[in-house]
Amino acid sequence: MLYFLFRSLLPVVMATGRLGVGEILEALNAALGPGDPVWFKETHARHLRVRDFLAPRRALQARFRDGQVPEHVFRAVACLQGPGVAPVLRCEPTPSGLSLQLQRTAVFERVLGAVTSYATPAKPASSGPRMLLHCPALHCSPGALRLSQLRAVLVADHLARALCAHGVCVRLVPPVWDPHMQTFLEKLRVDWPTALERTSTETLRSRVLTELTPVHDGETLPPGVLGRLCLKELMEELGRGTGYDPNVDNCLVTEDLLSVLAELQEAVRHWREGSYSGLVSGSLFCGPVANQKHLVCGPVKIAGALSTLMTAPEYYKLRHAQMCKASALKHGGDLIQDPIWTEIFGVLSAATIKFEMLSTAAQSQLLLTDSSISTKGTKSGTFVMYNCARLATLFESYKHSMEQGLYPTFPPVNSLDFSLLHDEGEWLLLFNSVLPFLDLLSQTAVLASRASGFHITARTEMVCKFLVQLSMDFSSYYNRVHILGEPRPHLFGQMFARLQLLRAVREVLHTGLALLGLPPLSHM
Repeated sequence: MLYFLFRSLLPVVMATGRLGVGEILEALNAALGPGDPVWFKETHARHLRVRDFLAPRRALQARFRDGQVPEHVFRAVACLQGPGVAPVLRCEPTPSGLSLQLQRTAVFERVLGAVTSYATPAKPASSGPRMLLHCPALHCSPGALRLSQLRAVLVADHLARALCAHGVCVRLVPPVWDPHMQTFLEKLRVDWPTALERTSTETLRSRVLTELTPVHDGETLPPGVLGRLCLKELMEELGRGTGYDPNVDNCLVTEDLLSVLAELQEAVRHWREGSYSGLVSGSLFCGPVANQKHLVCGPVKIAGALSTLMTAPEYYKLRHAQMCKASALKHGGDLIQDPIWTEIFGVLSAATIKFEMLSTAAQSQLLLTDSSISTKGTKSGTFVMYNCARLATLFESYKHSMEQGLYPTFPPVNSLDFSLLHDEGEWLLLFNSVLPFLDLLSQTAVLASRASGFHITARTEMVCKFLVQLSMDFSSYYNRVHILGEPRPHLFGQMFARLQLLRAVREVLHTGLALLGLPPLSHM
C-alpha cells in the first residue's frame, strides 16, 4: 500500500503552440452542438488508411433526426480551427459514421518542426502542488521483501517520476538506511532517498505517552506495545472530521509505528518554510493534512515452478540469469565477463522486471510465470530496449556515413519536405505515438484526489503499454522500410524526412524510459 499526503493535485494547464488530440476532439464535439461527446480517435492501422477520427453512425442517429447530419455541421467540421487543432482535409459520411481525415502533411510539419515540445513535458511556470509519498514496504530488509511489496516500490518510484515531470514536488518516505536495500534498489534503477540512520523517536515518544488512552484495570498490553490511542477522539480534538480512515478507531502504538511517524514528521518539516503552511502542527501526527489517500496495489501471484515464497532479490537473480542466458545464446561467447555487457545485462534485467510489474494496472492482480526471457517477444521490456538500441544504431550509422562523405549534413528542419512521408507506418508512428504522448503522460500523473472515499487509483500501467506498442509499430516500420537508402541526391529528401520522424520517436522513447528510471541503450 502507498500513502499520499497532499493538499491539492490540479492539472497544470500551460499555453503551448502544439497540436493536441484532446483539443481536436473537443473542437469536433463542439462542432456537433450540445450533447455528449461522440467523436473518437482511430488507432488501428487498417482504419487509419482512410480516416483519423470517427463519429459512429449510431451516436449520430441519437443526436440528429434519422442520423442526418445538418449541412452547417459539415461546414463547421470542415473549417475546424482553434488552439491545438489540426487542419481538416476531408469530412464525409460513410457506412460507419462521419469520417474525418486531417491534412497529414501539415500535421507532420507542425509536429516534426518542434519535436521537443511533443516529446518532453513543459516545465510549469510556477511551483506546483506538494506531495508526501510513503511506501511502507521499504521498512523491511531486501531479503524479506516480498514480490507484492516490490511491486508497490516500483509503482511508487514510477509515479513519483511522472508527478515530478508535471511540476508536482514529491517527497519520498521512508529514507532507506539499510545499505543492502540501497544496493538492491540501485540494481532496479529505483531512485529513492537514503539516510545514514533511522530517524530518532525520542521527542515523539514523550508526546505519545501523554496522548495514550489509560489502560483499564486488569488489562494487559501485548509485548512491545506502549499503549492504546483512540484515533477518532484525537482527530475530533484537532477538528478533523475527514482526512483519515474512519474505520480505524483504537490504535496500538509500537516502536515500529513511532519510527514510521517520526520519518513522516521529519519529511514534512523539511518542506521549505512557508511553502506549505498548515501542514505541520503540534499534534501527535504530521498535522492536519488537507488530503490523505491510499493506493492499494493488487497481489502478485506466481504460476509454474516458481516458489510462492520467492523474495524480491531471488526474483531479480532469476530474471538476470535468464537474461544472461538468452543473450549468450543469441550473441555467443562469455558475455558476462565483458564490463560493457555487464552493464547492459543490468539494464535489461531491470527493464524486464519493471515492464513485468508495471504493465498491469496497479490495483489489479499480477500473475508472474517462470518462462525464460526471450529476446524476440514483443510484450517485454527487453523488446523495448532492443528497439531503443536499433534507433541508436540507425543514427550512428547515418553519422558514420556522413563523416565518410556518403550523405550530406542534416539540413534545417524547416527545409524538409514532409509530403514525402506517405507510408502508412509513418503516419501510425506520428499519430499514435508522437502526437498523443504528452496527453498520455498527463493521464499517468492524475490522481483522483477529489474523489470521495479513502482510496485512489493511478494509471501507472500506461507508460509501459505505450512503449511496447510504440516499439511494435517502429519495429514493423523499420523491418519494412529501408531508411538509409543509396547515397543519391534525389533520395536524400525522403531519407531526411524519415530521419526527422524517427528522431521524434527516439525522443519520445527516451522520455518514456526515463519515467521508468531506465537509461537508453546505444547497442545490444
